[in-house]
Amino acid sequence: MFFIETIELAGLGNRSYLAGGERTAVAVDPPRDVDQVLTAAARRGVRIAYVVETHVHNDYVSGGLELARLTGASCLVPEEARVRFPHTPVRDGDTVTVDAGARLTLRAMATPGHTPHHTSYVLQEDRTPVAVFTGGSLLIGTVGRPDLVEPRLTERLARAQHASAHRLAAELPDSTAVLPTHGFGSFCSSSQVEGGSTTIGRERTANRALTQDVDTFVAGLLASLDDIPAYYAHMGPANAAGPAAVDLTPPAEADPDEIAARLAAGEWVVDLRNRVAFAEGHVAGSFNFEAEGKLATYLAWMVPWGKPVTLLAESPAQLAEAQRELVRVGIDRPAAAATGGPADWLRPGETPASFPRATFADLAERHQDEDVVVLDVRRDSERAGGHVEGSVHIPVHLLHRRIDEVPDGQVWVHCAGGMRAAVAASLLDAAGRDVVAVDDTFEAAEKAGLTVRTA
Repeated sequence: MFFIETIELAGLGNRSYLAGGERTAVAVDPPRDVDQVLTAAARRGVRIAYVVETHVHNDYVSGGLELARLTGASCLVPEEARVRFPHTPVRDGDTVTVDAGARLTLRAMATPGHTPHHTSYVLQEDRTPVAVFTGGSLLIGTVGRPDLVEPRLTERLARAQHASAHRLAAELPDSTAVLPTHGFGSFCSSSQVEGGSTTIGRERTANRALTQDVDTFVAGLLASLDDIPAYYAHMGPANAAGPAAVDLTPPAEADPDEIAARLAAGEWVVDLRNRVAFAEGHVAGSFNFEAEGKLATYLAWMVPWGKPVTLLAESPAQLAEAQRELVRVGIDRPAAAATGGPADWLRPGETPASFPRATFADLAERHQDEDVVVLDVRRDSERAGGHVEGSVHIPVHLLHRRIDEVPDGQVWVHCAGGMRAAVAASLLDAAGRDVVAVDDTFEAAEKAGLTVRTA
């Protein structure tokens, strides 16, 4: 008998896996905070014998090296990955025994496309494939994006993705479970993924890489690619060098004077509370990145790399979880932190800043006013599907560098559901703009009577 346990990284849209038998196991694409994997192994009563990487990750810092150090496991990395830390190079067809008692083996299968060296791993029981860990190759209904390595390689890698998907489908039974690392909200996926599980058989009929000819597939894939999060540029080099161990101890506590001083110095002070609480009252100049949203992705995408970050949380638990999220993307130690609320973070005599929230129905009533500016902070691909007539478009991940481009007037800022609009509203508020955060789903815009145009 064998088991496969999924470790969900919802904030980054990724999954890691622990698979094994009664005594030993393999960890696949582990997150940087490896205590989750160790806890899963302890609960199962197994020793981690192998740690495998499907590729050098571009969207998060891997915990593979640290997990191997802590457990004594062999760290398997694709031979052509060019990493600079002790590891065992893996070639196409290499096989290791995961658990002898369960007759469980792992076979490497070269599946280039997401990266040139990408490798999938086939889990076999009695030499029969039961699952395949596909990393950023074959995902649920799509594939990993091919444009994260080098622009000149993008089309070649897109064609390799098509070939790799067909190799997986040709060599593995339809019943084989497909277990990707990316594709659950990760920007490493070439398109939005729906569904939580799949098999080779299902993908054979549903995945465009397996239902389209190579030229049609490549053209569609290249046309669908959206902006790459800026912090991705730092993840690959960190993973190739060998990430350091994480430190999740609480950061230094900041009092109101220090918070004010850090704001005055131009540092980022990030309020992790939900957007409703932030809009009602916050420290002037602070930015709102909800802990419950895609905190790591958007904060790492937008903050100037290396700039000190102070975290304001409503509780120690919220702060600790935010730290965990941020180390996964290389923001290792907050400069300082404080918990509580604005009353705890403001100096005597200071009052909280605030701004109103609204719906698209509210906007419809004010849309024609001369002083109203409608700002759309969705991505290009989202806006192409429809936008409010007359709106200004600056994606949220670019807004902090382009605030001067927002026209004068009261800025009504919206996204697709409210979270990114709240981030944008906090940036505009900190810049001294009169802002209204539209906390509503974009589908409500046309229903409210606003004119929605398609690009």
